[in-house]
Amino acid sequence: MKEANLSDYEKVYKDFDWEVLQSNMTGLPEGKGLNIAFEAIDRHAESELKDTLAIRIVRKNLSYDDFTYGQLKTLTSQFANVLKDLGIVEGERVFSLLGRVPELYIAALGTLKFKGVFCPLFSVFGPEPIFQRLSKGDAVVLITNTQFYLKKIKGILEKLPSLKHIIIIDAEEDLDAQALSFRRLMEKGSEKFSIPPTDPEDPALLHFTSGTTGMPKGAIHVHQAVLTHFITGKYVLDFQKGDVFWCTADPGWVTGTSYGIIAPLVNGVTSIVDEEEFDAMRWYSILEKEKVNIWYTAPTAIRRLMRMELVPKEKFDLSHLRLVLSVGEPLHAEAVTWGENAFGVPVLDNWWQTETGGIMIANYRSMKVKPGSMGKPLPGVIAAVGDVEGENIQIHRQPETQGHLVLKKSFPSIFRGYLHEEERYKKCFKGDWYLSGDLAKIDKDGYFWFVGRADDIIKTSGHMVGPFEVESSLMKHPAVAEAAVIGKPEPSIGELVKAFVVLKAGQLANEDMELELIGFARKSMGPAVAPKEIQFVESLPKTKSGKILRRLLKARELGLPEGDLSTLEN
Repeated sequence: MKEANLSDYEKVYKDFDWEVLQSNMTGLPEGKGLNIAFEAIDRHAESELKDTLAIRIVRKNLSYDDFTYGQLKTLTSQFANVLKDLGIVEGERVFSLLGRVPELYIAALGTLKFKGVFCPLFSVFGPEPIFQRLSKGDAVVLITNTQFYLKKIKGILEKLPSLKHIIIIDAEEDLDAQALSFRRLMEKGSEKFSIPPTDPEDPALLHFTSGTTGMPKGAIHVHQAVLTHFITGKYVLDFQKGDVFWCTADPGWVTGTSYGIIAPLVNGVTSIVDEEEFDAMRWYSILEKEKVNIWYTAPTAIRRLMRMELVPKEKFDLSHLRLVLSVGEPLHAEAVTWGENAFGVPVLDNWWQTETGGIMIANYRSMKVKPGSMGKPLPGVIAAVGDVEGENIQIHRQPETQGHLVLKKSFPSIFRGYLHEEERYKKCFKGDWYLSGDLAKIDKDGYFWFVGRADDIIKTSGHMVGPFEVESSLMKHPAVAEAAVIGKPEPSIGELVKAFVVLKAGQLANEDMELELIGFARKSMGPAVAPKEIQFVESLPKTKSGKILRRLLKARELGLPEGDLSTLEN
């Protein structure tokens, strides 16, 4: 078996320098800067990797769509020219609302090549979450399919004055003056495109992430983030020449973009994409047939596989599998141990956030694994645990002391802002430290351990759901007076979304109303975000200032200590 790229963690961590790494990147010709799409595609297309398989998309019927680095260069150049021909301006936002289909990857990389800002949306979203993000993101272009256009977009168009063009991937001809055929546009687009000078600080990606105190916020990432994509691919995912990699995350979320698109391409390996959703036997078959070396998935999927009475390495040839990794929420020790028995390799957990743009703390192939631990910081990343005291961070020096997980904002993929929300962005930092919102502790060997979240974010089936977003949708129903949402532990999906609802006078709190509200929310929000349980209550616990105490609802639901009730309203 190949030796790990990161064979001596302590030495590499001690000597690592981001400026040295950037100076060693290829960069645009003639010193014109650093562009993610060039590092991911064009430089490989002009090398010995030109005819190497870059992306293989496994369609629902198990047929293939294959793209070499050379072919991707041509297709992404055509899409960059499509944007140019439409009169799009550098820095404007190009959104996608698609499943894992070829056009999504072409659009993402073509947008980056053009120097537009790419923003993927989760395809299961309903009209309301889509509207919130398109509106807040000042969307100028949206690429989607006919079904989504007719069901989710057409009805909200009048509320989106900035949206100039909708590109429909499965339309043979333009549907109207605004809804244009992808195929026809690409036929007109030149196969040659010269990437304009790109400053490393030019915006590249916009990822929306839900919060608990407001509507979705758009985290802005720049082209320099590619340094983190590259080095995490090398050190954490251990990409080596000739590797086949599979990231199961949907590109609608940051993992599916950073590691489902950029990191494997920047490192010149072959990336597998499955168009279909989770299916255990299908997944095992793909791992076997495609001879996958590195597999990056989510705890939700691992827990579902663990429930099956099947040892995959006994039924499938997984001898090529060198590494299995997980991200999305803390991975229990049992899952790490199960992975070793099931696959012949442990499942390595790692930690990062939408705001960090890439992996920050990880377990590494060459390092001793402590099941249940987050691992150690990436070389180039300074992480610590401490208390927030006014404008300062008091860093804990004693092992096993619980505190806020904080990062020095000295790594290239740290987000550069929340779109249109400067004050909200500033609150994420204390001096040079980024506040992750998570609680952790560090053991005597320097391993980090996740303790819990400092807010109410809900993680369900690998998706991040903000309570406020769901509550806002429920409040639009004419029968609802108030709503509060929590995450309720559910082993199969992590947490399910549960809503506590106060009905308006005269409304009946019965099963028919419950089903009506669930259906209403699913239609507006999409099934991944909508509540799966609704409980009718007379009132919601609030502070004297009127803030709903979600933590109290959750404590009562789970039979946990209720904590400080000094601010509770009567």
